[in-house]
This record gives sequence, C-alpha cells and structure tokens, in this order.
Amino acid sequence: MKLGMIGLGRMGANMARRLMRGGHAIVGFDPQAEARQALAEDGAQTVDSLAALVASLPAPRTVWMMVPAGAITEDTVTALSPLLQAGDTLVDGGNANYKDTLRRAEKLASQQVHYIDCGTSGGVWGLAEGFSLMIGGDEAAVERLRPVFETLAPAKDRGWGRVGPAGAGHFTKMVHNGIEYGMMQAYAEGFSILQHKQAFALDLHQVADIWRSGSVVRSWLLDLTALALEKNPSMDGIAPYVEDSGEGRWTVAEAIDLDVSAPVITLALLERLRSRDADSYSDKLLAAMRNQFGGHAMKKE
Repeated sequence: MKLGMIGLGRMGANMARRLMRGGHAIVGFDPQAEARQALAEDGAQTVDSLAALVASLPAPRTVWMMVPAGAITEDTVTALSPLLQAGDTLVDGGNANYKDTLRRAEKLASQQVHYIDCGTSGGVWGLAEGFSLMIGGDEAAVERLRPVFETLAPAKDRGWGRVGPAGAGHFTKMVHNGIEYGMMQAYAEGFSILQHKQAFALDLHQVADIWRSGSVVRSWLLDLTALALEKNPSMDGIAPYVEDSGEGRWTVAEAIDLDVSAPVITLALLERLRSRDADSYSDKLLAAMRNQFGGHAMKKE
C-alpha cells in the first residue's frame, strides 16, 4: 500500500521504515527538515507540507499521524480535514485521550472520512521487534488497512487487532500505559530494596538476569531493566525525576469515574509526581527503564 506518515520522530520514522521494509510505499512529512532528510535517505518520498502529502497519495487515501497528543494532534486534524475526501482514512497512532478521539471521529464521519485510533506500543524497539497495535474504528476501514497492520505488528496473526469502535483503541492503550506504570514501579521498588541491603552487596544486574529465565516475574520490561542495570548499576548521573506522558493520569481519572479500585496504578502515578521533589534510587531506575524501552530523555543531575 501507499500511505502518508505525519510525524517522523522516534516512533513515526521507525514505523515508516518497518512499512518500507515490508514493501509499502511511504510519503513522509515532518516540520523538521532534518527528520524528512533522514527518512528520505532510507528511500521514502518526503514532502514539506500536509497539502503536498495528501496530493501525492492515491484515492482512497490513508494518512497516519504519529504526533504528540493534545494541541499538535488537534491542529494537525484541523489542517487535514479540508484536504481529505469521502472514503479517505486518517489514523491517529499517538497517545490521544479517547474522549478527544470520539469527538474527532464524529466530526470526520460527517465528511465520510474514516478516523481510526491506533494505540501503539513498542517504543524504540518496534522497528526490529514489531509494534503492538490496539485499533479502534469502523470494521471495514480497519480491514482495508490489514496489510499495514500486519506489517507493523510482530507477526501477521498476533500483536494487533481491532478492539472496538472509534475510541476503543486509545482507551485500551490508556489502560495499557496505566498497567505499565504499576509494573515499572514494582520493579523499581524491589530493586531499591535489594540495593539498600548493603550487607549482601548484591549485584543487581546478576539478580535481574537470573529472574529473566524461569521466574514468575520475568518479562520484556525486566529484560530492559537488566540492560539498564548492566550499563549503570548505581544509576550514577541520572536524576531521580520521572516524567509522565499523561495516560497514567487519564487511567486513574477513568477508574474513579467508573468506581473501579486501582490503587497500584494510582500510587505508581503519585510516586512519579513525588519523584520530582525527592531523591530516590527507584525513581532513577524508572527513568532508566523509560530510556531503555522508549528512548526517552533522562534528566541529568
């Protein structure tokens, strides 16, 4: 298939590259000329405007956005709306709030443009390992893009799926990220306990490596934690300051609205807020884990 990719940062550029490796043709746009040039060197067609991107695609067009949630997504959808025609599909692969997704999908539906929300997980490892895709939207529109989803996912038959109508994809990804918060916090706290038991002088990387095989707590996140501990077991130079993308907050708010008890996710979020004022080994490790799986910047001491 031929499709447009808007946003050529860490995730968008790697998704474009994985699609090209799978035989798809990509037209890329990013406001940063350097990002466009980097993808062009890998064989993509790039353009310097949204209008040029839409004009370069065959009808019915497929345009995929990988831009930050909030104002940038809103502005991009607003700019694209008059350029798209009936039968076209706009995919939002970012971490948008599902309530915004519902509003955008309804607005574009009045133009007979399909709006698909695709919760995307995989971080900087997605190019090699594949991306986990949680998809919401019209069933027929999703099915038309099956070749794209099959190429991006770890395998044709796993790691992706339509989870429901518009909004369901971003809602599912929101909860996914909330769970991620809790898992990361548990690992960080556990390793902090181990680190503080000075009498045993434990090798934390060794412990993580042991747990990776056969242990009940083994996971890909533990694999990445082991990598972080191998590189920097004492977390030297990493500030105990952990950002949050916003999805953990949305998950906690949704749990409250639904009268669902979610103490682990809630406390994990509160710990991130607390990290911005206190010195904590576990928070340094959380920052290191985020860098490992998503390439996120780490605040330096």
